[in-house]
Parts: sequence; C-alpha cells; structure tokens
Amino acid sequence: MPRTKNVVASRRRRKNISRKAKGYYGGRSRLLRTMRDAVRRAAANSYAHRRKRPGDFRRLWIIRINAACRRYGLSYSKFIHGLKEQDIRIDRKMLADMAVREPGAFKALAEKGGAVR
Repeated sequence: MPRTKNVVASRRRRKNISRKAKGYYGGRSRLLRTMRDAVRRAAANSYAHRRKRPGDFRRLWIIRINAACRRYGLSYSKFIHGLKEQDIRIDRKMLADMAVREPGAFKALAEKGGAVR
C-alpha cells in the first residue's frame, strides 16, 4: 500500500501560518519554523496586552483628571474623595473626557467635589 502524506492539510496549515506572519522581518516571514515561533509569540503578546489595555486606559484617565484638578488647586485624590462624599457617580473615563472637552463643566464638578482656590 502506498504511503500518503496528506499534502492538502499540511499545505493549508503552512499557508495559514504564512498568512499570519506576512510582513514580519526576514526569516520570520519566510522560514516555517521561525514563522511558527514568531506567530506563536505574537499571539501570546496580543492576548496578554488585551488584558493589560484596560489598566493602561485607567492610568491615562487618572493622569488627565489629575492635570485638570491641578488647575483648580486640587489633587486627584481630594477631588475623587470630594465627589464620593457628594455622591456624584461619574466614572474616570467620563471625567477625563470632560476635563479635555468641557473644562467649564469640569470646573463645576471641581467646585462641588473639593475646595477650589
């Protein structure tokens, strides 16, 4: 009985990896073993960084809110504490957006949330 190699399936697997490695530098886009390694690592990093992204955005929002608070003589922590005492529930994403796009509305919140100088 002749030996079969199932070329169709193996070619499909290689083409799939090759498509994912398109645009990689040098052997990473041409040689099967390095392609596999590069694609595997890219997938692992992609997964890890999707988990990391929400924290990165939260840090960015806090930086923006803090910068806006400093204009009115407040620290970030005092501002947030003041908002919680006044029972004003606005998430950091919205606060950061207000700080950038609507400084007047943010100033009103800063006056309510803390002692503006």
